[in-house]
Amino acid sequence: MPRTATTTARTALGRALTALTLSNLLGGVGVASGFAVGGLVIERAGGTAAAGVGQAAGVLGAGLVAVPLARLAATRGRRWSLGIGYAVAVVGAGVILWGAARNSLPILLAGLALFGVAQATNLQSRYAATDHVAPARRGRAMSLVIWATTVGTVLGPNLTDPGDRLGKHLGLPTLAGPYLFSLVGFALAGLVVVVAYPRFRADDDAARGRGARPVGALAALRWAGREPAARTGVVAVAGGHAIMVAVMVMTPLHMQHHGMTLKLVGLVISLHTLGMYALSPVFGWLTDRVGAARTAWVGVGLFVGALGLGFAVAGGDTGPLTAAALFLLGLGWSATTLAGSAMIAATPDPAVRVSLQGAADATMNYAGAAAAAVAGPVLAVGGFEAINALGAVVLVVVVAALGRHRAPTPVTEGA
Repeated sequence: MPRTATTTARTALGRALTALTLSNLLGGVGVASGFAVGGLVIERAGGTAAAGVGQAAGVLGAGLVAVPLARLAATRGRRWSLGIGYAVAVVGAGVILWGAARNSLPILLAGLALFGVAQATNLQSRYAATDHVAPARRGRAMSLVIWATTVGTVLGPNLTDPGDRLGKHLGLPTLAGPYLFSLVGFALAGLVVVVAYPRFRADDDAARGRGARPVGALAALRWAGREPAARTGVVAVAGGHAIMVAVMVMTPLHMQHHGMTLKLVGLVISLHTLGMYALSPVFGWLTDRVGAARTAWVGVGLFVGALGLGFAVAGGDTGPLTAAALFLLGLGWSATTLAGSAMIAATPDPAVRVSLQGAADATMNYAGAAAAAVAGPVLAVGGFEAINALGAVVLVVVVAALGRHRAPTPVTEGA
């Protein structure tokens, strides 16, 4: 490749990573702004019993749209899929504001389902970061985009009070105002993608229908079932997410059951979020340096530590040990998510790769939703010990997949 062409390609790649990082940061602010008050807004409209339904609606929305967004990326390119994803999330934030003004639970739930599309779009950004980088740098490219979420998760909740004041000034009900920041964050994220994300030849070819025709999500998952590397990636991403969600959503309840303050609960969840995102560049570097499988084993070790501490605090010690357990839980999620995503991104068949990415993200969200739904009854019946035992059972599945892991093998056209 001539020097000028090489320079142009590097410039385009730098623009792409910058655009993806900035859009993920803005999208993260939007998600966190709304997430911080979502349960309270739902409770105001439908009562305490309905509070958890709002989170389920958002997760379900993210899961349902992951495959269509990936399909759009495969046929029209990343700019279209990411831009439309953020546009749908803008509509979702607007519907939530409308539902809050009318105090309508059905409208709020519909809005939250559309709002969840932002999370699916943010997740897809990590795969977009790998499209045009060398295989040896995929982990670091993904981790940079994921790391940007750290800023969003820190800034978002801190916008709750000013957002509430702004909303009241505009005549909105209490706690609806933060969704104004969500709406603006999603709009800016979409604008960054549309304006700043460069047009790559691969995207042009996809938009014109050239190249291999992408397979459907179910066909991609069937293909992954025959390929140990891809299968391991899907299991690592979905299993790690299920473990994290099951333990994380029940920890605040466990702490409050033992008389701990909301301030301490907030601190523990903040440390958990820090573990999920802030150290992702370390795991990205490790994925590129020692391989995705070994990094996934590191994640398994971190999960073992988190679940072990979870058993230790089940009797009521909900102070420093709980914080350590949740921090390790976040680290385990980060390692397995990055490693598993790298395995999926290494899929050699272009007709399968992007479809599998969407199918894996959908599976990840469904696994998280199932874990959240099961965790409540498990906590009620068996306490925090049972929650950590549930996580250990899922971890055994991840370990079994890793034990059968092999490097990816070439596949024939039309697999």
